[in-house]
Amino acid sequence: MAQDVATPEFVTLVDDDDNAIGAEEKLRAHRQGRLHRAFSIFVFDNDENLLMQRRSRMKYHSAGLWSNTCCGHPRPGEATETAAARRLAEELGVSCELRVAFRLMYKADLGNSMIEHEVDHVFVGRSDQRPTANPLEVDEVAWVPLTQLRKDLDARPERYTYWLKLLLDNREWNRLEAILARSDRSEC
Repeated sequence: MAQDVATPEFVTLVDDDDNAIGAEEKLRAHRQGRLHRAFSIFVFDNDENLLMQRRSRMKYHSAGLWSNTCCGHPRPGEATETAAARRLAEELGVSCELRVAFRLMYKADLGNSMIEHEVDHVFVGRSDQRPTANPLEVDEVAWVPLTQLRKDLDARPERYTYWLKLLLDNREWNRLEAILARSDRSEC
């Protein structure tokens, strides 16, 4: 479940090499554009459809936009792989093996005084589980073929999160596809 609004959530501040250098309250880190650790998850079904979510309209940034399966931040001292599995279960009720595909650093002004400055660890998994969306986090889910997603993203980019296009267009995307090609279709 999402943390109570009154309970501040902290992110792990990192240097350019992804070494932890401290912690900061999540909202403050985004307002100040502090570099912090994050993750993005892409879960595909056995027909190669991507599980996508439309972010809750209650989110403090990128609210109501379509995005990849799940994103989040490890808590200070929490392993990124552990945090990714935790958030996937909390947001969508899905549990599957996640594999690291690549990581990248980016900085983007998201408007509304929010700056996303992250070292983003990208994970991929496979699952045919029916997601159960946490309404505090997710307004809607859909399984979408990548070819359809790419066409719609080009035609209507305003419907999608900034980082989704960034990740799909990343030169390392082929690593994610290679992991999917090698994975057993029944493993998650």
